[in-house]
Amino acid sequence: MIEYGPLAGILVVIAGFALRFNPLAVVAAAAVVTGLLGHMSLVQVIALLGKGFNDNRFVTVVYVVLPVIGLLERFGLQQRARTLIEGMRGATVGRLLISYLAFRQILAALGLTSIAGPAQTVRPLVAPMAEAAARKQAPEVTEDHIEEVKAMAAATDNVGVFFGEDVFIAIGSILLIQGVLKSQGIDIAPIHLSLWAIPTAICAFAIHAFRLHRFDRRLRAASAARETKA
Repeated sequence: MIEYGPLAGILVVIAGFALRFNPLAVVAAAAVVTGLLGHMSLVQVIALLGKGFNDNRFVTVVYVVLPVIGLLERFGLQQRARTLIEGMRGATVGRLLISYLAFRQILAALGLTSIAGPAQTVRPLVAPMAEAAARKQAPEVTEDHIEEVKAMAAATDNVGVFFGEDVFIAIGSILLIQGVLKSQGIDIAPIHLSLWAIPTAICAFAIHAFRLHRFDRRLRAASAARETKA
């Protein structure tokens, strides 16, 4: 006979979110209710929660990294990044972001997708450096163009990790593709999927690098036009 008692945890989640309680407390309460109604003791429920946290502790590392990044920003990380770029000869938005694209894509291809990212590198480092490069190469740059620079920095990170991670054989996307193909009767080894991802990654790098090069030229042209009008 099916027991519906443990499903009361779902009601706890719905009620908690509807009343706008703390999401973490709501989920924890729902887990406890589900366990108790599933004929587990309180000690067993707590032990199971602890085991789940311990087995997936790498997921919570980001909550330790983010406060550190916040402190670094408060004590001048972005300013130091801008100063570094201002002191480099020949630094442009395109060259900087193409270098970051290669860095991001290569690390993602090795499975190191968490080393960089929007929170870890783009906001505190890459975007301020790209902004400084834009102001250096185009002194008359507008705030609208600066916003485009920031958007291009974020897009570069996304392109690098999205097309680079599929080259790594043990990434979740490769395993998902293999599972979908296998369900359709197509049995293919993950290594073959990874190898076929290499041409796609190379094309993605070339296309986005060309876009960044064109963005550089457009930035200079816009700045020159404003100087002429002035």
